Amino acid sequence: MEYLDIVDENGNPTGETVERSFAHQNGVWHRTSHVWILRKREGKIEVLLQKRADTKSFPGCYDISSAGHITAGQGFLDSAVRELGEELGITATEDELLFCGDRKIIWDDVFFGEEYHDRQFTKVFLLWADVDEKSLTLQEEEVSAVKWMDLDECIEGVKANAFKHCILPEELEMVKKRALA
Repeated sequence: MEYLDIVDENGNPTGETVERSFAHQNGVWHRTSHVWILRKREGKIEVLLQKRADTKSFPGCYDISSAGHITAGQGFLDSAVRELGEELGITATEDELLFCGDRKIIWDDVFFGEEYHDRQFTKVFLLWADVDEKSLTLQEEEVSAVKWMDLDECIEGVKANAFKHCILPEELEMVKKRALA
């Protein structure tokens, strides 16, 4: 069982914890970290997308390079570093993660016949890492594949729903702004 810190709408822990499935069934605010992996190729910026496993919510959709819930007592940065290792086999340090901004995610849906009420306070980071997707060790229960895509094409494709994804263009724009700073 995975426990999460309950947080207020500004991401501050309240001192209480909740089981992850209960948080999603009941719309309890909790924290997540998102890490977008970028590299420069031929004068352009590329973004690494992960394809979500078929057993996950949003099955088969392209998504953030690496993301995860923050377990109770853990912080945003150490969670982000842990998720990079677990999902992709990437070793990174907290110092390598560049802060892009905060997001509040409110999402209500039904997955696999169950109500899902997500309330996340998220810190978004970017990591510059020119990695070969074939060299990554994918966590099969989370990630079915990865692929590099030109960042501008990805933003336009997300806006136009040109491929199956669960990405908000505002978050990609936030990452692009930080990458160009």
